[in-house]
Amino acid sequence: MNKGDLVNEVAKLVSTKKQAQEVIDCVFGAVVDALKSNDTVQIAGFGSFKTAKREARTGRNPQTGAEIKIEARIVPKFVPAKALKDAVN
Repeated sequence: MNKGDLVNEVAKLVSTKKQAQEVIDCVFGAVVDALKSNDTVQIAGFGSFKTAKREARTGRNPQTGAEIKIEARIVPKFVPAKALKDAVN
């Protein structure tokens, strides 16, 4: 399922596809904004979106084998809720 498919599913519950697109963009935007400010987004029964710091490390270029330095960065993480794990299994 991609974003367009998700819009189509939400459009079944609201009156237009345009409204569905706005709702989805608003939800995704709110999650991104929260993660930018280092907040955690918890959705009961679905999971949690949070950020984690990935430390700097040394990697290798697979073509040349040369060592490269990979800088530290903050990455988004998703932790599924038990209900979501159970629904998938």
